[in-house]
Amino acid sequence: MTSTPTQAPPPDLQKSVLRDAAFLRLWSGTTASGLATWALPFVLGLAVLQRELSAGGLGLVLAARTGGFLLAVTVGGVLADRHSRRAVVLWSGLMAAAAAPLLAAGLGRSTVLMMGAAALAGAGQGACRPAFQALTAETVDAARRRQANAAMTFSVRVSTLLGPSLAALLAAFLDVAALLLGIGALWLVAALAPGRGSARPADSIPQQASLVGEFMEGVREARRHPWFVAGLTALTAVIATGYSATGVALPLVSRDRYDTEVVLAAATTAYTLGALGGAVLIARWRPRSQGWAALAGLAAYGFAPLSLMLPVHPAVVVTAYAVAGIGIELFNVPWFTATQREVAPDKLARVSSLDFLMSYGLAPVGLALIAPAIGAFGVGPVLGVCAAVCFLAPAGAGLVRTARYFSGGEVRHT
Repeated sequence: MTSTPTQAPPPDLQKSVLRDAAFLRLWSGTTASGLATWALPFVLGLAVLQRELSAGGLGLVLAARTGGFLLAVTVGGVLADRHSRRAVVLWSGLMAAAAAPLLAAGLGRSTVLMMGAAALAGAGQGACRPAFQALTAETVDAARRRQANAAMTFSVRVSTLLGPSLAALLAAFLDVAALLLGIGALWLVAALAPGRGSARPADSIPQQASLVGEFMEGVREARRHPWFVAGLTALTAVIATGYSATGVALPLVSRDRYDTEVVLAAATTAYTLGALGGAVLIARWRPRSQGWAALAGLAAYGFAPLSLMLPVHPAVVVTAYAVAGIGIELFNVPWFTATQREVAPDKLARVSSLDFLMSYGLAPVGLALIAPAIGAFGVGPVLGVCAAVCFLAPAGAGLVRTARYFSGGEVRHT
Protein backbone atom coordinates (compact mmCIF):
# COMPACT_ATOMS: atom_id res chain seq x y z
CA MET A 1 0.00 0.00 0.00
CA THR A 2 1.09 3.61 -0.50
CA SER A 3 0.31 6.01 2.29
CA THR A 4 -0.66 9.62 1.72
CA PRO A 5 0.85 11.70 4.50
CA THR A 6 -0.48 15.06 5.47
CA GLN A 7 1.42 18.27 4.84
CA ALA A 8 4.15 18.62 7.46
CA PRO A 9 3.67 21.60 9.76
CA PRO A 10 6.22 24.41 9.54
CA PRO A 11 9.41 23.63 11.47
CA ASP A 12 8.72 26.34 14.05
CA LEU A 13 5.44 24.63 14.95
CA GLN A 14 7.08 21.23 15.43
CA LYS A 15 8.68 20.04 18.61
CA SER A 16 12.30 19.35 17.72
CA VAL A 17 13.04 15.67 17.54
CA LEU A 18 16.17 16.39 19.56
CA ARG A 19 13.93 17.29 22.51
CA ASP A 20 12.02 14.01 22.31
CA ALA A 21 13.17 11.65 25.09
CA ALA A 22 12.11 8.50 23.22
CA PHE A 23 14.06 9.51 20.14
CA LEU A 24 17.12 10.50 22.15
CA ARG A 25 17.17 7.04 23.73
CA LEU A 26 16.97 5.49 20.27
CA TRP A 27 19.64 7.85 18.95
CA SER A 28 21.92 6.96 21.88
CA GLY A 29 21.56 3.27 21.09
CA THR A 30 22.34 3.71 17.39
CA THR A 31 25.30 5.96 18.21
CA ALA A 32 26.71 3.39 20.62
CA SER A 33 26.33 0.66 17.99
CA GLY A 34 28.07 2.87 15.43
CA LEU A 35 31.00 3.58 17.73
CA ALA A 36 31.36 -0.12 18.47
CA THR A 37 31.15 -1.04 14.79
CA TRP A 38 33.82 1.42 13.65
CA ALA A 39 36.13 0.85 16.61
CA LEU A 40 36.40 -2.93 16.20
CA PRO A 41 38.53 -3.07 13.00
CA PHE A 42 40.88 -0.46 14.46
CA VAL A 43 41.28 -2.36 17.73
CA LEU A 44 41.93 -5.58 15.85
CA GLY A 45 44.54 -3.68 13.83
CA LEU A 46 46.22 -2.74 17.11
CA ALA A 47 46.29 -6.44 17.96
CA VAL A 48 48.27 -7.03 14.75
CA LEU A 49 50.73 -4.28 15.66
CA GLN A 50 51.21 -5.85 19.08
CA ARG A 51 51.65 -9.29 17.50
CA GLU A 52 48.62 -10.75 19.25
CA LEU A 53 47.02 -11.43 15.87
CA SER A 54 48.61 -12.08 12.48
CA ALA A 55 47.77 -10.05 9.38
CA GLY A 56 46.25 -13.14 7.81
CA GLY A 57 44.26 -13.77 10.97
CA LEU A 58 42.96 -10.20 10.85
CA GLY A 59 41.64 -10.78 7.33
CA LEU A 60 39.90 -13.98 8.41
CA VAL A 61 38.34 -12.36 11.47
CA LEU A 62 37.03 -9.37 9.49
CA ALA A 63 35.72 -11.69 6.77
CA ALA A 64 33.88 -13.72 9.43
CA ARG A 65 32.31 -10.53 10.77
CA THR A 66 31.15 -9.58 7.28
CA GLY A 67 29.68 -13.06 6.78
CA GLY A 68 27.78 -12.82 10.05
CA PHE A 69 26.45 -9.41 9.06
CA LEU A 70 25.20 -10.54 5.64
CA LEU A 71 23.43 -13.55 7.08
CA ALA A 72 21.83 -11.74 10.01
CA VAL A 73 20.71 -8.60 8.19
CA THR A 74 18.26 -10.73 6.20
CA VAL A 75 17.04 -12.77 9.16
CA GLY A 76 16.90 -9.66 11.34
CA GLY A 77 14.57 -7.91 8.92
CA VAL A 78 12.14 -10.84 9.02
CA LEU A 79 12.26 -11.07 12.81
CA ALA A 80 11.79 -7.32 13.23
CA ASP A 81 8.58 -7.50 11.16
CA ARG A 82 7.43 -10.69 12.88
CA HIS A 83 8.15 -9.62 16.47
CA SER A 84 8.77 -6.47 18.48
CA ARG A 85 11.41 -4.26 16.86
CA ARG A 86 12.59 -3.30 20.35
CA ALA A 87 13.12 -6.96 21.24
CA VAL A 88 15.19 -7.54 18.10
CA VAL A 89 17.40 -4.56 18.98
CA LEU A 90 17.80 -5.91 22.51
CA TRP A 91 18.80 -9.43 21.56
CA SER A 92 21.01 -8.40 18.64
CA GLY A 93 22.84 -5.91 20.87
CA LEU A 94 23.30 -8.54 23.58
CA MET A 95 24.62 -10.95 20.93
CA ALA A 96 27.24 -8.46 19.78
CA ALA A 97 28.13 -7.64 23.39
CA ALA A 98 28.65 -11.34 24.17
CA ALA A 99 31.14 -11.56 21.30
CA ALA A 100 33.53 -9.06 22.93
CA PRO A 101 34.87 -11.28 25.77
CA LEU A 102 35.17 -14.16 23.31
CA LEU A 103 37.30 -12.02 21.02
CA ALA A 104 39.45 -11.04 24.00
CA ALA A 105 39.79 -14.69 25.06
CA GLY A 106 40.99 -15.68 21.59
CA LEU A 107 43.73 -13.04 21.38
CA GLY A 108 47.05 -14.75 20.87
CA ARG A 109 45.45 -18.13 21.48
CA SER A 110 42.89 -19.12 18.87
CA THR A 111 42.11 -17.45 15.55
CA VAL A 112 39.23 -19.89 15.12
CA LEU A 113 37.65 -18.67 18.37
CA MET A 114 38.10 -15.08 17.25
CA MET A 115 36.49 -15.85 13.89
CA GLY A 116 33.47 -17.37 15.62
CA ALA A 117 33.21 -14.38 17.95
CA ALA A 118 33.56 -11.95 15.03
CA ALA A 119 30.77 -13.74 13.17
CA LEU A 120 28.62 -13.37 16.29
CA ALA A 121 29.46 -9.66 16.49
CA GLY A 122 28.64 -9.21 12.79
CA ALA A 123 25.37 -11.05 13.27
CA GLY A 124 24.39 -8.70 16.09
CA GLN A 125 25.34 -5.70 13.99
CA GLY A 126 23.41 -6.97 10.97
CA ALA A 127 20.27 -7.94 12.88
CA CYS A 128 19.94 -4.56 14.58
CA ARG A 129 20.24 -2.44 11.41
CA PRO A 130 16.76 -3.05 9.91
CA ALA A 131 15.24 -3.11 13.41
CA PHE A 132 16.69 0.33 14.19
CA GLN A 133 15.39 1.63 10.87
CA ALA A 134 11.87 0.36 11.52
CA LEU A 135 11.96 1.47 15.16
CA THR A 136 12.70 5.02 14.01
CA ALA A 137 9.45 5.01 12.05
CA GLU A 138 7.60 3.74 15.13
CA THR A 139 9.18 6.26 17.51
CA VAL A 140 9.00 9.46 15.42
CA ASP A 141 5.91 10.90 13.73
CA ALA A 142 5.98 11.37 9.97
CA ALA A 143 6.43 15.16 10.11
CA ARG A 144 9.76 14.87 11.96
CA ARG A 145 11.29 11.78 10.34
CA ARG A 146 13.51 13.71 7.97
CA GLN A 147 15.02 15.51 10.95
CA ALA A 148 15.31 12.21 12.83
CA ASN A 149 17.02 10.45 9.92
CA ALA A 150 19.42 13.37 9.54
CA ALA A 151 20.31 13.06 13.22
CA MET A 152 20.84 9.31 12.78
CA THR A 153 23.15 9.72 9.79
CA PHE A 154 24.96 12.53 11.60
CA SER A 155 25.72 10.10 14.45
CA VAL A 156 27.00 7.53 11.95
CA ARG A 157 29.48 10.02 10.49
CA VAL A 158 30.60 11.19 13.92
CA SER A 159 31.11 7.54 14.86
CA THR A 160 33.40 7.01 11.86
CA LEU A 161 35.60 9.79 13.23
CA LEU A 162 35.35 9.13 16.95
CA GLY A 163 35.32 5.32 16.99
CA PRO A 164 38.93 4.82 15.82
CA SER A 165 40.09 8.07 17.46
CA LEU A 166 38.76 7.11 20.89
CA ALA A 167 40.22 3.63 20.51
CA ALA A 168 43.61 5.13 19.66
CA LEU A 169 43.43 7.45 22.67
CA LEU A 170 42.43 4.69 25.08
CA ALA A 171 45.12 2.40 23.66
CA ALA A 172 47.67 4.57 25.44
CA PHE A 173 46.21 3.39 28.75
CA LEU A 174 44.53 0.04 28.06
CA ASP A 175 45.54 -3.19 26.34
CA VAL A 176 43.69 -4.69 23.38
CA ALA A 177 41.67 -7.10 25.52
CA ALA A 178 40.35 -4.22 27.64
CA LEU A 179 39.45 -2.24 24.51
CA LEU A 180 37.50 -5.22 23.19
CA LEU A 181 35.57 -5.39 26.45
CA GLY A 182 34.87 -1.66 26.08
CA ILE A 183 33.36 -2.36 22.66
CA GLY A 184 31.16 -4.97 24.36
CA ALA A 185 30.01 -2.30 26.82
CA LEU A 186 29.01 -0.05 23.92
CA TRP A 187 26.90 -2.87 22.52
CA LEU A 188 25.20 -3.19 25.91
CA VAL A 189 24.25 0.49 25.65
CA ALA A 190 22.94 -0.13 22.13
CA ALA A 191 20.85 -3.04 23.42
CA LEU A 192 19.43 -1.36 26.52
CA ALA A 193 19.10 2.35 25.68
CA PRO A 194 16.22 2.44 23.13
CA GLY A 195 12.66 2.43 24.41
CA ARG A 196 9.64 0.87 22.82
CA GLY A 197 8.12 2.28 19.68
CA SER A 198 4.40 2.74 19.20
CA ALA A 199 2.55 -0.56 19.30
CA ARG A 200 1.57 -2.03 15.96
CA PRO A 201 -2.01 -3.24 15.52
CA ALA A 202 -2.32 -6.97 16.06
CA ASP A 203 -3.53 -7.54 12.52
CA SER A 204 -0.42 -5.85 11.10
CA ILE A 205 1.89 -8.57 12.43
CA PRO A 206 2.34 -11.11 9.63
CA GLN A 207 1.46 -14.77 9.87
CA GLN A 208 4.54 -16.77 10.64
CA ALA A 209 5.80 -18.62 7.58
CA SER A 210 9.30 -19.69 6.65
CA LEU A 211 12.06 -17.09 6.95
CA VAL A 212 12.66 -17.29 3.21
CA GLY A 213 8.96 -16.91 2.44
CA GLU A 214 8.62 -13.87 4.68
CA PHE A 215 11.75 -12.27 3.27
CA MET A 216 10.38 -12.75 -0.25
CA GLU A 217 7.25 -10.89 0.86
CA GLY A 218 9.55 -7.99 1.63
CA VAL A 219 11.12 -8.31 -1.82
CA ARG A 220 7.67 -8.23 -3.41
CA GLU A 221 6.79 -5.15 -1.37
CA ALA A 222 9.99 -3.45 -2.56
CA ARG A 223 9.14 -4.26 -6.18
CA ARG A 224 5.79 -2.48 -5.78
CA HIS A 225 7.72 0.79 -5.54
CA PRO A 226 9.57 1.49 -8.81
CA TRP A 227 11.44 4.44 -7.28
CA PHE A 228 12.83 2.14 -4.58
CA VAL A 229 14.07 -0.50 -7.00
CA ALA A 230 15.65 2.14 -9.23
CA GLY A 231 17.24 4.00 -6.31
CA LEU A 232 18.58 0.83 -4.72
CA THR A 233 20.06 -0.27 -8.04
CA ALA A 234 21.80 3.09 -8.43
CA LEU A 235 23.04 3.07 -4.83
CA THR A 236 24.43 -0.45 -5.18
CA ALA A 237 26.19 0.50 -8.43
CA VAL A 238 27.77 3.59 -6.85
CA ILE A 239 28.98 1.73 -3.76
CA ALA A 240 30.24 -1.30 -5.70
CA THR A 241 32.20 0.85 -8.16
CA GLY A 242 32.92 4.38 -6.93
CA TYR A 243 33.20 3.61 -3.23
CA SER A 244 35.21 0.44 -3.79
CA ALA A 245 37.46 1.97 -6.44
CA THR A 246 38.36 4.99 -4.37
CA GLY A 247 38.94 2.78 -1.35
CA VAL A 248 41.61 0.92 -3.32
CA ALA A 249 42.86 3.71 -5.60
CA LEU A 250 43.05 6.61 -3.15
CA PRO A 251 45.98 5.14 -1.17
CA LEU A 252 47.77 4.30 -4.43
CA VAL A 253 47.29 7.77 -5.91
CA SER A 254 48.24 9.44 -2.64
CA ARG A 255 51.49 7.47 -2.59
CA ASP A 256 52.45 7.37 -6.27
CA ARG A 257 51.27 10.75 -7.59
CA TYR A 258 51.58 13.00 -4.55
CA ASP A 259 54.23 11.04 -2.62
CA THR A 260 52.53 11.66 0.72
CA GLU A 261 49.93 10.08 2.96
CA VAL A 262 48.51 13.53 3.71
CA VAL A 263 46.23 13.43 0.66
CA LEU A 264 44.78 10.09 1.82
CA ALA A 265 44.10 11.41 5.32
CA ALA A 266 42.77 14.78 4.13
CA ALA A 267 40.43 13.31 1.51
CA THR A 268 39.03 10.75 3.94
CA THR A 269 38.46 13.42 6.56
CA ALA A 270 36.91 15.79 4.01
CA TYR A 271 34.45 13.08 2.97
CA THR A 272 33.28 12.59 6.55
CA LEU A 273 33.08 16.32 7.26
CA GLY A 274 31.17 16.83 4.01
CA ALA A 275 28.72 14.14 5.04
CA LEU A 276 28.22 15.84 8.40
CA GLY A 277 27.47 19.10 6.60
CA GLY A 278 25.12 17.33 4.21
CA ALA A 279 23.18 15.81 7.11
CA VAL A 280 22.74 19.24 8.70
CA LEU A 281 21.66 20.77 5.38
CA ILE A 282 19.11 18.12 4.44
CA ALA A 283 17.50 18.18 7.88
CA ARG A 284 15.96 21.53 6.88
CA TRP A 285 16.14 21.72 3.07
CA ARG A 286 13.11 20.25 1.33
CA PRO A 287 13.54 20.34 -2.45
CA ARG A 288 10.28 20.09 -4.38
CA SER A 289 11.54 17.20 -6.54
CA GLN A 290 13.13 15.38 -3.62
CA GLY A 291 13.86 12.16 -5.52
CA TRP A 292 15.74 13.89 -8.31
CA ALA A 293 17.64 16.03 -5.80
CA ALA A 294 18.60 12.94 -3.83
CA LEU A 295 19.77 11.08 -6.93
CA ALA A 296 21.81 14.13 -7.99
CA GLY A 297 23.47 13.98 -4.57
CA LEU A 298 24.23 10.31 -5.08
CA ALA A 299 25.74 11.06 -8.50
CA ALA A 300 28.08 13.57 -6.88
CA TYR A 301 30.12 10.61 -5.66
CA GLY A 302 31.44 10.37 -9.21
CA PHE A 303 33.62 13.42 -8.58
CA ALA A 304 35.77 11.34 -6.21
CA PRO A 305 37.05 8.78 -8.77
CA LEU A 306 37.12 11.51 -11.43
CA SER A 307 39.50 13.63 -9.32
CA LEU A 308 41.80 10.63 -8.88
CA MET A 309 42.01 10.15 -12.65
CA LEU A 310 43.34 13.59 -13.42
CA PRO A 311 46.70 15.21 -12.57
CA VAL A 312 45.10 17.88 -10.40
CA HIS A 313 46.25 19.77 -7.32
CA PRO A 314 45.69 17.80 -4.07
CA ALA A 315 43.16 20.44 -2.97
CA VAL A 316 40.94 19.41 -5.89
CA VAL A 317 40.94 15.78 -4.68
CA VAL A 318 40.08 16.88 -1.14
CA THR A 319 37.29 19.12 -2.43
CA ALA A 320 35.90 16.32 -4.60
CA TYR A 321 35.70 14.04 -1.58
CA ALA A 322 33.95 16.75 0.45
CA VAL A 323 31.39 17.14 -2.35
CA ALA A 324 30.91 13.37 -2.44
CA GLY A 325 30.31 13.37 1.31
CA ILE A 326 27.71 16.12 1.06
CA GLY A 327 26.01 14.34 -1.80
CA ILE A 328 25.73 10.96 -0.11
CA GLU A 329 23.78 12.48 2.78
CA LEU A 330 21.60 14.50 0.42
CA PHE A 331 20.63 11.04 -0.85
CA ASN A 332 20.55 9.03 2.38
CA VAL A 333 18.17 11.14 4.44
CA PRO A 334 15.37 11.51 1.82
CA TRP A 335 15.90 7.83 0.91
CA PHE A 336 15.37 6.58 4.46
CA THR A 337 12.48 8.99 5.04
CA ALA A 338 10.70 7.97 1.83
CA THR A 339 11.13 4.29 2.63
CA GLN A 340 9.60 4.79 6.08
CA ARG A 341 6.72 6.74 4.53
CA GLU A 342 5.90 4.66 1.47
CA VAL A 343 6.58 1.04 2.46
CA ALA A 344 3.87 -0.92 4.26
CA PRO A 345 4.70 -0.65 8.00
CA ASP A 346 4.52 -4.41 8.60
CA LYS A 347 7.14 -4.98 5.88
CA LEU A 348 9.42 -2.03 6.57
CA ALA A 349 12.18 -3.98 8.34
CA ARG A 350 12.36 -6.56 5.56
CA VAL A 351 12.59 -3.90 2.87
CA SER A 352 15.25 -2.13 4.93
CA SER A 353 17.21 -5.37 5.26
CA LEU A 354 17.09 -5.75 1.47
CA ASP A 355 18.43 -2.21 1.20
CA PHE A 356 21.39 -2.94 3.51
CA LEU A 357 22.00 -6.35 1.95
CA MET A 358 22.23 -5.02 -1.60
CA SER A 359 23.96 -1.70 -1.06
CA TYR A 360 26.50 -2.51 1.64
CA GLY A 361 26.53 -6.28 1.39
CA LEU A 362 27.88 -6.19 -2.15
CA ALA A 363 30.61 -3.66 -1.33
CA PRO A 364 33.14 -6.43 -0.49
CA VAL A 365 32.52 -7.91 -3.95
CA GLY A 366 33.43 -4.59 -5.52
CA LEU A 367 36.55 -4.31 -3.37
CA ALA A 368 37.60 -7.83 -4.34
CA LEU A 369 37.24 -7.11 -8.08
CA ILE A 370 38.67 -3.60 -8.24
CA ALA A 371 42.26 -4.51 -7.34
CA PRO A 372 42.61 -7.18 -10.10
CA ALA A 373 40.96 -4.79 -12.56
CA ILE A 374 43.48 -2.06 -11.72
CA GLY A 375 46.27 -4.58 -12.15
CA ALA A 376 44.95 -5.63 -15.56
CA PHE A 377 43.86 -2.29 -17.05
CA GLY A 378 45.54 0.39 -14.96
CA VAL A 379 44.24 2.91 -12.46
CA GLY A 380 43.03 5.49 -15.00
CA PRO A 381 40.67 3.32 -17.09
CA VAL A 382 39.17 1.64 -14.02
CA LEU A 383 38.54 4.98 -12.34
CA GLY A 384 37.04 6.32 -15.57
CA VAL A 385 34.55 3.46 -15.75
CA CYS A 386 33.69 3.87 -12.07
CA ALA A 387 33.13 7.62 -12.43
CA ALA A 388 30.87 7.01 -15.43
CA VAL A 389 28.82 4.46 -13.47
CA CYS A 390 28.49 6.90 -10.55
CA PHE A 391 27.13 9.61 -12.85
CA LEU A 392 24.98 7.44 -15.13
CA ALA A 393 23.34 5.02 -12.67
CA PRO A 394 21.54 7.74 -10.65
CA ALA A 395 20.65 9.57 -13.87
CA GLY A 396 19.07 6.38 -15.18
CA ALA A 397 17.21 5.88 -11.92
CA GLY A 398 15.80 9.38 -12.23
CA LEU A 399 14.04 8.38 -15.46
CA VAL A 400 11.98 5.73 -13.68
CA ARG A 401 8.34 6.43 -12.96
CA THR A 402 7.78 7.80 -9.43
CA ALA A 403 11.52 8.52 -8.91
CA ARG A 404 11.08 12.28 -9.11
CA TYR A 405 9.40 12.44 -5.70
CA PHE A 406 10.42 9.06 -4.20
CA SER A 407 6.70 8.44 -3.98
CA GLY A 408 3.94 6.52 -5.68
CA GLY A 409 1.69 9.56 -5.65
CA GLU A 410 1.99 13.16 -6.68
CA VAL A 411 4.21 15.78 -5.09
CA ARG A 412 4.97 14.94 -1.45
CA HIS A 413 6.32 17.25 1.22
CA THR A 414 8.08 15.49 4.12
